Amino acid sequence: MNVTTVVTVIALAVVAVILFLGLWNMFKGGDGNRSQMLMRARVIAQGVALVVILGALYFFGRGT
Repeated sequence: MNVTTVVTVIALAVVAVILFLGLWNMFKGGDGNRSQMLMRARVIAQGVALVVILGALYFFGRGT
């Protein structure tokens, strides 16, 4: 397993954890501001994950 695979999996896991925390907070009737903050963090994490994936494809996705 190479470094780009590990970084990609970590980035996607961070997105999933933030999404789960935001949904959990929303369903349990938590603070709306906290849910909003978590969803904004999720969008940022998704952007980072997308950059990581596209960067990996650009630099290492050159097929044979």
